[in-house]
Amino acid sequence: MDFFLDNLPLIFAFLMGVSMLLYGLLDGYDLGVGILSIIPSQRKHKDQMIASIGPFWDANETWLVLGVGLLLVAFPKAHGIILGNLYIPIFFMLAGLIFRGVAFDFRAKSRPQTQHLWDFAFFGGSLLTSLSQGYMLGFYITGFDQNVLSILFSIMVSICLTIAYVLIGANWLIYKTEGDLQIKAIKWARISLIGAVLCVALVSLGTPIANQHIFLKWFSMPNFLFLSPIPILTGLLILLMGYFLFLKMPQNKDDHSLLPFMLTIIISLLCFIGLAYSFYPYIIPTTLTIQDAASDRSSLIILFIGACITLPALLGYTVLAYKIFGGKVTKLSYD
Repeated sequence: MDFFLDNLPLIFAFLMGVSMLLYGLLDGYDLGVGILSIIPSQRKHKDQMIASIGPFWDANETWLVLGVGLLLVAFPKAHGIILGNLYIPIFFMLAGLIFRGVAFDFRAKSRPQTQHLWDFAFFGGSLLTSLSQGYMLGFYITGFDQNVLSILFSIMVSICLTIAYVLIGANWLIYKTEGDLQIKAIKWARISLIGAVLCVALVSLGTPIANQHIFLKWFSMPNFLFLSPIPILTGLLILLMGYFLFLKMPQNKDDHSLLPFMLTIIISLLCFIGLAYSFYPYIIPTTLTIQDAASDRSSLIILFIGACITLPALLGYTVLAYKIFGGKVTKLSYD
């Protein structure tokens, strides 16, 4: 029992990380679809793209609320530092989420003459949200250093995360659509995969440079040997995705339509593991550890009871929603 109580902060750090990972994956693809929605000129393709995320997008954001909530109640010291340093990009992220949510509903009810404005608002909200989240991640990696290099690195991560969202969004469309739109999605996935490969290389090289602590954890021996399977496996999975996107698709039988999306999830999981290792045991890089930032033990016990109720409910709802609305997209209706 003492072992469990002593490690409650680590358990909540894990739960918070998993919540953020699930948010990045689930809301990531619908942000990517929102960014891509500006490309097609045909109304029916835009409607198909938005319909593909219709049953899921609102619930996907629940994981962001859960992650921030866990940060607030389990790590109040870290919550104050993180939000204090990121209040400007958080403001832009919330503005993007508001624009996206309003545009999603209003475009279906608007007159044909004004619908293009809501389409642009949906694209703009998705893009602004993606860029803001990437900037926050980059600034967090640098430990909130207020210098030019830190800002440039954060901007680079901002662009890279947006491209990653576009890739997972395109792969989602490959799975959920068919016909002309699926062929377009394959082309978008090919282009974004090339960009994502470049981004993975830039972030992988830039992160150790931006944070000396991470550099020492990854490139000192024997850590370098033990950790080498992560980048090697990531590279192999990227090659496998490229093989299917460039050489095996499209196919008449639609046999492999889910595979690129699943590969993107596995690659994201490997990147998350790498980041988690890089930061541990800190919740604020090189400044504040998980144990030091945690609430007192009695608060964590009460919170753990609540988490045991909330997490299964969220997971169950998520699985049920994806099971009910699985398969190819159908027309989105508000009648």
